[in-house]
Amino acid sequence: MNKLLKTIVFDNQITLSVLDTTEMVNRAIEIHKLSPVCAAALGRTLTACTFMSSNLKNVSDKLSVTISGNGAGGKITVCGNGDLNMRGFIDNPQVDLPLRLDGKLDVGGVVGREGRLTVIRSMGLKEPYSGSCELVSGEIAEDFAAYYAFSEQQPTAIALGVKIGTDCKCVGAGGVIMQALPGAKEYALIKAEEIAGQLKNLSSLIQEIGAEGVLKKYFGDIEYNEYHPEYKCLCSRDYIEKVLISLGKDELYDIIKKEGKIKVDCQFCDNEYYFDEKDVDGFFA
Repeated sequence: MNKLLKTIVFDNQITLSVLDTTEMVNRAIEIHKLSPVCAAALGRTLTACTFMSSNLKNVSDKLSVTISGNGAGGKITVCGNGDLNMRGFIDNPQVDLPLRLDGKLDVGGVVGREGRLTVIRSMGLKEPYSGSCELVSGEIAEDFAAYYAFSEQQPTAIALGVKIGTDCKCVGAGGVIMQALPGAKEYALIKAEEIAGQLKNLSSLIQEIGAEGVLKKYFGDIEYNEYHPEYKCLCSRDYIEKVLISLGKDELYDIIKKEGKIKVDCQFCDNEYYFDEKDVDGFFA
């Protein structure tokens, strides 16, 4: 089960989130047939975006994040909402790269080290909030930390990890994210950075002791709130119909004349939807 544990540490100066997203990453692998390195890249992004979605104020609020780098995997897109329903895809899901010299997956090579990370939040206002920053390394955690520093001016320590087993299944994935509250003192910031620096093998820790074990190991026995995010696509035939209607009657009939039918693929879950002339007649009846 995916887990998100949230609390406040260091004399109520730092917010702490510990995530176990192993099941979510395996669902993404199953849907998109991800190579190990693409699973690591998309998995880290899903984990970071799950944390971001947990800070949305309403369940109907929406989050969209794109990482547009110059790497072999192409663009990564992840969406979520305040209910922690997450979904995502990477343009080239089967791309594979040699391991780095240290034996780890080359996530930076798949994502690219040049490009932008863009965040859009739709919170029921007239205009959605949008912010972005240039990629720092393509390793995802450093890029999200840079986004918070430059776009939201919020000091943030982030550790993310995805571990892929020999059968190409995820055996451990998650994150530890700490953010300074207003007025946080320097000693609290230093402690947060020190702990983040000790989490180089976070995915193995998640595999071995889970999110609760990580929280206890580094922060002691403290109270926390627990949430259960999941990989869940929100597409439906009704939703696709509304999108098609927005294209207009002439456009839809033209597609059917040329193709024989209208086919719509959902990039997030790989579901396919088919519509014929009778369906279009019904749209505009």
